[in-house]
Amino acid sequence: MVPQRVSLLTIGAYDLPVLRSFYQKLGWEETSISSDNYAVFKTAGVLLSLFPIEELAMDANIEITHSPNAFRGVTFAINVDEPGHVDSVTEEIRQAGGRVVREPSDAFWGGRTAYFADPENNIWEVAWNPSAVFDERGAMISF
Repeated sequence: MVPQRVSLLTIGAYDLPVLRSFYQKLGWEETSISSDNYAVFKTAGVLLSLFPIEELAMDANIEITHSPNAFRGVTFAINVDEPGHVDSVTEEIRQAGGRVVREPSDAFWGGRTAYFADPENNIWEVAWNPSAVFDERGAMISF
């Protein structure tokens, strides 16, 4: 049986130093396994890694077919504890150099949400979900 878990998310970075700097400006802590060629950030649930896209594609034996500005069809999410946190977190992201692609607003499903792009156009959602449940580490365990 395949374990039902997500342990590590890796973003293929076109410019690792720029992308790393952005996440550092958000105040995210890197792990001790980070190096000059690889960055790993702690999150509440999974580790987020940044790895040069050419090396990632070679490791996976696939061809890179898109530009850094293309939408990759994947979003990441930062879920927060209160509706107002969507606004304050989005502003912090803007100050760190993130490009807000959808300003904070109330969602049709009863929450509050905003979207931003990091320097390589990876799309993130900042969301408050009124039914979200977090564990003691801050990892979302249900919604």
